[in-house]
Amino acid sequence: MNTDTIRTIVGIIGNVISFCLFLSPMPTFRKIWKAKTVMQFKPDPYVVTALNCAVWVFYGMPFVHPDSLLVVTINGIGLFIEFLYIMKKLSIFLGVEIILFAILVFVTLTFLHGTKNRSMLVGILAVIMNVAMYASPLTVMRRVISTKSVKFMPFYLSLANFCNGGIWFAYAFLKFDPYILVINYIHSYPMVWERYLEQFSSSFMQNITKPPTGTMKESQMKLNFKETRTQSKVIDRGSSKRFPSFITKPRFQVSESARYFFNSSLK
Repeated sequence: MNTDTIRTIVGIIGNVISFCLFLSPMPTFRKIWKAKTVMQFKPDPYVVTALNCAVWVFYGMPFVHPDSLLVVTINGIGLFIEFLYIMKKLSIFLGVEIILFAILVFVTLTFLHGTKNRSMLVGILAVIMNVAMYASPLTVMRRVISTKSVKFMPFYLSLANFCNGGIWFAYAFLKFDPYILVINYIHSYPMVWERYLEQFSSSFMQNITKPPTGTMKESQMKLNFKETRTQSKVIDRGSSKRFPSFITKPRFQVSESARYFFNSSLK
């Protein structure tokens, strides 16, 4: 099996994983469509992802970077899925993205000649956009720290992102593509930091909720000791009303005759 065949198989696997990741926000889309409002969800990631997919579709074209059909297919699918949201709620952003993309296509095809120069310009722009897009999950860390909860970082979603980055890294390594190689190498780091933060947050919460060390008997002894010290302080202040009479009164009384006899014997 030659390198091109292996690269094609790896690319198909990457397409499948990426397609599943593109579908992951669909529950969010359903909530937005039913509520007729974006609610607390921010549209920025979808706008950036749509433009990013458009740039990668252009990058994979034969007149920009040959032999990149699988890059075109998956980013074309991603572009279509993102447009389903943007066309309904963010038509203004869609217009801006179309203008920016048209400028990129015009400049690339008019002023740059040869696939090497074209792939360099489009590849660099795509890497910059991917760095911004892949770094966006790191904003979740602030929410995790403030809420002391990791529910905002689903494990399987992070794992799928990590595997997706690894697959496309291998795809770019088999037939050296520096731009796809770089972005997927960078892609892995946010996922690693998210998992590290999850472990740190879980350990932190366990330490907070951990019961005091020692047996119940030791704890009860400490509690009794504290109560005894408190009672001693109350006695020292002269507040004897809080205690039984056998503490504050003598247990026997001395008669007058006995006291006289005792005083006489001392003279």
